[in-house]
Amino acid sequence: MKIDVLTLFPAMFAGPLGESIIMRARKAGLLELAIHDLRTWTHDRHHKVDDRPFGGGPGMLLKPEPLFEAVENLRGEDTRVILFSPDGQKFDQRVAREISGQKHLLLITGHYEGVDERVREALVDEELSIGDYVLTNGALPAMVVIDAVTRLLPGVLGDDESSQDESFSQGMLEYPHYTRPAEFRGMKVPEVLLSGNHAEIEKWRRAQARHRTEKRRPDLL
Repeated sequence: MKIDVLTLFPAMFAGPLGESIIMRARKAGLLELAIHDLRTWTHDRHHKVDDRPFGGGPGMLLKPEPLFEAVENLRGEDTRVILFSPDGQKFDQRVAREISGQKHLLLITGHYEGVDERVREALVDEELSIGDYVLTNGALPAMVVIDAVTRLLPGVLGDDESSQDESFSQGMLEYPHYTRPAEFRGMKVPEVLLSGNHAEIEKWRRAQARHRTEKRRPDLL
C-alpha cells in the first residue's frame, strides 16, 4: 500500500511512524509512506496556506490553492483522498479493514478552523473522524489511521490471523490473556488454558469475550 500525507507539521510524524510495526512494514516494502509539507505547493514569499473566512468569524481556514495543487500532483487513478474533520464518518475497525484494501491513500490533515469548502466538494472522497473531541490538527488522526490500517496489510504482522482475534475484529472485545508463570502472587491462570484441550479453550475464550463486551462495551452487541 502507498500512503501520502499532506500536513503543516511533517516533523510530528517522524517518531511514531519510524518505530515498531510501521517501521518493519516500511522496511519490508509492504508500506510506502511519504509525508508532505503543504507549504511546498505555495508560491508566495511567506508560503501562506491560510486566510480569514469570508463573512467573518474566529480562526483561519486552509486556502484552496495549495491543497488543489498538492492533491492534483499526488493523486493517481487508484487514489482515495481522505480528509480528517470533526464531521466525518467515525473511524473504527470496520472502516480500517475496508480502506486497508486500497492501493493508495492520500490523507489531508486539517488545521485552524478547517479547509475551504471547495476542497471538500471537489477533491475529497471521504471524511473521517477518530472521535467526538477537538484536536489541534489532523496529524494525530492521520497517525492513528496509518497504524490501524498498516497492521491489517497482508504480511505485516507475520501471522495474518493475529488481526482476526483482536478487539473489535469480531464485533466484540478480546478475551483475557495469560502467560507464565501459571501462578503469580496467589493469582492463578484459569485451568482450562493449561488443559491442552483446544476445543474447550476456544469455548472459554468466546464466552470470556462476550462477557467482557457485555460488561464494558454493551453498545458493540
